Amino acid sequence: MKTINHVKLSIVILGSISLASCGGGDEAAQQQGGPPPATPVSVYKVVAEPVTTVDTYPGVVVALDEVEIRAQVGGFITAIYVRDGQKVSRGQKLYEIDRTKYLAAYNSAKANVQMAQANRDKAKKDADRYKNLAAQDAIAKQRVDYALTDLANAESQVAAAKATLSSANNDLQNAVIVAPLNGTIGISQVKVGALVAPSTTLLNTVSKGNPIAVDISVNQADIPHFQKMKNNPGAIKDSLLTIQLQDGSLYTRQGKIITIDRAVDPATGTIKVRVSYPNEAGKLIAGMTVNLRVLNKSTENELVIPYKAVIEQLGAYNVYVVADSNKAEQRIIQLGKQFDKSVVVKDGLKVGELIVDEGSQNVRPGAVVKF
Repeated sequence: MKTINHVKLSIVILGSISLASCGGGDEAAQQQGGPPPATPVSVYKVVAEPVTTVDTYPGVVVALDEVEIRAQVGGFITAIYVRDGQKVSRGQKLYEIDRTKYLAAYNSAKANVQMAQANRDKAKKDADRYKNLAAQDAIAKQRVDYALTDLANAESQVAAAKATLSSANNDLQNAVIVAPLNGTIGISQVKVGALVAPSTTLLNTVSKGNPIAVDISVNQADIPHFQKMKNNPGAIKDSLLTIQLQDGSLYTRQGKIITIDRAVDPATGTIKVRVSYPNEAGKLIAGMTVNLRVLNKSTENELVIPYKAVIEQLGAYNVYVVADSNKAEQRIIQLGKQFDKSVVVKDGLKVGELIVDEGSQNVRPGAVVKF
């Protein structure tokens, strides 16, 4: 029995030694077999090409011509001559304020003018008569002076009465409010019978919808680019400025930059740019929020690489460059604008260099790659 147990123990020990010998042999072979195998990757050759990117700016649709309708005289609204949302023409009657007191004031002022003119005519006749008598030495010169003074006062009273008549006439005319321009009137803010105060109460708003504009805020660094587009007569033809509506559709008419504001807002570092669009169908409505897509065409070829080749580490951007002997060299690069699945490289690479396109997650600096 002891002999059998010794035999079993010997077999177990020999088996363990054999396994250890086999494992150690493999490990030694791995240590003595040279460098690890090359990492399989795909590569991309850096090229320079013209780049067109699309910058998107939030914008607000604004009317180029818009006037708030306010009363210049006070009183109760006695008539409204238009419907909400109606097209109106310049000079068309919109509202009427109670004209009773303004008509009375006008008639009173008109009567005062007639009275002042009659007094002036009488004073003129007196002055003429006294001048003739003075020429014959039949009256004292002082009396002539009094008559001339009375005439001057009468002339002044006529002028004052006419000024009062003109003011009364303006008030009477302003009691009827007319459209200041051709356009569309909004929803009335008052109803018949409402009491309005001069220059305070907003009655309505009239705006011209064609053409219409979109206002965007642009970073001050982009001002030169927008100035070039403003001065470029082919900007409309090139479709540089396209409106994207909230439903994702694009507005088919093309716009042109008509105004770049006079100053940069120091609080935001931006400047307002206004782009005008034809709007015959009235699809753009003042107050709408839209996105303005602006094509940004580079004047020179730029270095472009696939964005998936870029590795971000601690806020820095890197790529693996395939150097001599197919060794991967990690290099920091400076990125420009991203478009589609590519990105512009401003610094860190040269035309013709090979970079790891796919498989970079398996690559370590200095590792050999195969492609």
